[in-house]
Amino acid sequence: MKEAAGEANMTVVTIVLIAIVLAVGTVIINNLMKSTAKKSACQEIGGTLTGNTCTYPNGVGGTTTCTMSPCNNGDKGYSCGSLLTCERK
Repeated sequence: MKEAAGEANMTVVTIVLIAIVLAVGTVIINNLMKSTAKKSACQEIGGTLTGNTCTYPNGVGGTTTCTMSPCNNGDKGYSCGSLLTCERK
């Protein structure tokens, strides 16, 4: 009887550990995906991303910056002022 109880406890511990690893992994992967989407959107206009700020050439020999912001209303992607528009679902 003691062996069965010990095995049941180990099963519970294993399930809890797997749940913790999945939760942490999900958070990390979501953050990486958001960061990659922002960087990709900035590179789409020829810029480089630093934090949330995209620096891109303005066409007259200088550079301009804008803040990358997530699209509203459930649209996909990020916008950078009027340069990048959000994709519709």
